[in-house]
Amino acid sequence: MKNSRTTRTDGHVVSPARPRESARSHLEWRVVDIPRDVTRSEARAMLTEQAEYGKWELARTQRFIGGARRVWLRRRTMRVDRYDAA
Repeated sequence: MKNSRTTRTDGHVVSPARPRESARSHLEWRVVDIPRDVTRSEARAMLTEQAEYGKWELARTQRFIGGARRVWLRRRTMRVDRYDAA
């Protein structure tokens, strides 16, 4: 018998459809689509892993009629200007 965890599709990352942000923006965005067959605990584990290792935080969640979910994650970035002569 196959493990049900290997037959399920994990959430996948979609590039956010946002207007181009200015060069001074301090936020980076990631949009994750979670299919309806992924359980709530599996989705929570996946998002917790993203938060711990990727420094992402939950910004917004959207649930669709069929049960699929879309999650917006954000993280702060620090942009450092170079001052040396390159």
